[in-house]
Amino acid sequence: MTTDAVKEVRVFAPATVANVACGFDVLGFAIEAPGDEVVARHSNKPGLRITKITGDNGKLPKDPEKNTAGVAALDLLRHLGMSDRGIELEIHKKMPFGSGLGSSAASAVAGVYAVNKLIGEPLAKKQLLPFAMQGEASADGAWHADNVGPSLLGGVVFIRSNQELDIAQLPVPANLWAAVVHPEMEILTKVAREILPTDIPMVNATQQIGNLGGLICGLIQEDYAMIGRSIHDVIAEPRRQKLIPEFYNAKRAAMAQGALGFSISGAGPSVFALCEGEEVAQRAGAAISKVFDKIELENQCYVSKINKEGVHVIA
Repeated sequence: MTTDAVKEVRVFAPATVANVACGFDVLGFAIEAPGDEVVARHSNKPGLRITKITGDNGKLPKDPEKNTAGVAALDLLRHLGMSDRGIELEIHKKMPFGSGLGSSAASAVAGVYAVNKLIGEPLAKKQLLPFAMQGEASADGAWHADNVGPSLLGGVVFIRSNQELDIAQLPVPANLWAAVVHPEMEILTKVAREILPTDIPMVNATQQIGNLGGLICGLIQEDYAMIGRSIHDVIAEPRRQKLIPEFYNAKRAAMAQGALGFSISGAGPSVFALCEGEEVAQRAGAAISKVFDKIELENQCYVSKINKEGVHVIA
């Protein structure tokens, strides 16, 4: 089970869209790009070391106890009684920080998955979830699997309980696409959480539950109209939209191009539009970008199908 036959493993963990409007902290999906890469290889020196980090502009620590990828991998090795195993990690950040695209989660997922692969896959993919969660939590202190879950498993993931890590993958309609636009600004998750309401009126709670149920039904039944009617957030979006310049103009632009729905990815500032078909997604993405371009806010647009694979080995 723990063979050194594999000398080196390189993996890719995708970015994710969390909340998906009505699924605050309990729903997320993976996209095809961007994402993070981690390389794991055997070492003659005992213990886990991070030897190289690129794409972070010097922001990330090489101390594995303070790095999301390192924390996740160390947690796995301790669980397996292999803390002294000699392993080197390289981390290649290929997505922005504080983007609302699950940057910390992608690193944690890539780190634990690469190490698990390197040592012969003693655990199944889904069993890596709690270790990846430890990694992400080391960065932001939060414990919700709506980024880690889809980055690890792929597709659309529903979390019944974050505490128990009781999660399920949902079916993904064949022609469901996402246009995700990241404006180059940073919103701290802490700030985005502080402005959320502490009390929710019953009418809003009922509406949100109905939308979440409708979205899940729409995914299962491949009912794009139901998906469109359900992508509405009446709790977080009304508060958080003020942190994102031109939010409602971007939303109107996406919907005018035929998007099924539009909302904030995670805590923001990235936004997303779910669409039926690539052509609609391309148009919606371009329209959202144009809104940000008008106010000279640099942005990147990513258009992709829902990524059903999640983290995986690459050449």
